[in-house]
Amino acid sequence: MERAQIEATVLEMVKKAKGAARGLSAMPAALKNTILLEVGEALIAQQPYILAENHKDMVTAEQKGMSAAMLDRLRITEKGIRDMVQGLREVAALEDPVGEVSEMRRRPSGIVIGRMRVPLGVILMIYESRPNVTIDSAALCLKTGNAVILRGGSEAIHSNLALAKVLGEVLVKHGVDPAVAQVLGFTDREGIDVLLLQEAYIDLVIPRGGEGLIRAVTEKSRIPVLKHYKGVCHCFVDADADQEMAIPIIINAKVQRPSVCNALEGLLIHRQIAEEFLPKAASALKKEGVRILGCPLSRQICDETIEAAADSDWGTEFLDLVLTVKVVSGIDEAMDYIDQYGSRHTETIITGSYEHSQRFLREVDASAVMVNASTRFNDGGQFGLGAEIGISTTKLHAYGPMGLKELTTQKFIVYGAGEIRA
Repeated sequence: MERAQIEATVLEMVKKAKGAARGLSAMPAALKNTILLEVGEALIAQQPYILAENHKDMVTAEQKGMSAAMLDRLRITEKGIRDMVQGLREVAALEDPVGEVSEMRRRPSGIVIGRMRVPLGVILMIYESRPNVTIDSAALCLKTGNAVILRGGSEAIHSNLALAKVLGEVLVKHGVDPAVAQVLGFTDREGIDVLLLQEAYIDLVIPRGGEGLIRAVTEKSRIPVLKHYKGVCHCFVDADADQEMAIPIIINAKVQRPSVCNALEGLLIHRQIAEEFLPKAASALKKEGVRILGCPLSRQICDETIEAAADSDWGTEFLDLVLTVKVVSGIDEAMDYIDQYGSRHTETIITGSYEHSQRFLREVDASAVMVNASTRFNDGGQFGLGAEIGISTTKLHAYGPMGLKELTTQKFIVYGAGEIRA
């Protein structure tokens, strides 16, 4: 498509989204929930159509030599559709935050002031592979009264358009403008660039994908971007940690799903217990196929099982069965290390000290800070938020997993009885 045509198409989309958002913000919670549940039923009913459209994407991706891991993310299966349906049911069951009023108080002037929770407006989702994000994101945005423009990867265009078609048919059935959830219907990358300039119509951009995608979106966008670049998560094993408890936590955090952003990438061990604990931990990790890269002291203790870490290994997001290990003098050195190499995603301490646990919670800067628990718990579902639209490692306006409340904001509301300001 030519640039002028792209700009015209995008402008039409964002204007429609802005207009549709106003009506959506006032939609009753019961209607939202009915639509979500019926979308689930429609996904099951139209499963053959969805799988056929996904097959088109799979064939093209295979012809282009896409990696096995990426193909796995792109593929929609019958189980994948069931998972989407379950996600829709979970979102429908959650309490609707829109319209919630809090902090009502009377001021000396006589006015009564409070805060009301309201939608953000129009959200732009930019994501790679994973067609399920189309349904997950649309569901969360619909529930919170936000219109959403969905720009998935070019490799999933047929899948995303098919899912959007199913969703749109249910919206139209209930008299809702289908512009509340639109998929960009062409794959030209210029489409993203044009969307990122639409600050008059789009209120927030949420990119989901690799660090390269997120940085590119952040650099080009005139619209606020909620993001996390990477997940470099650490575990500090304190001097008085329960060592029998620590090893399963470390194994779970590193091994269960090493390719995700809340997987463990760095292990810090207190010097006082390193000679006793490190061999046990290293042996357990090796049994799980983990390659360990360590500091000189850790290698002295376990010279046969730990390789020398290069300077570039510290603070690396491996997304694989690779882990750095460093022996530290205590909690202060551990927190200094995390401050230097962490990514503000998830950090955990294994300790029996209440004082140290509280210091770690207060002083470590991350979207989730944990005591005696696996980093893998930093997830919207695990935190009781239902589905999540992503994890933010920025602090404005959300920090951590983004559920329904994080897709809304609060405005001030005032009741008066004729008061005027003196």
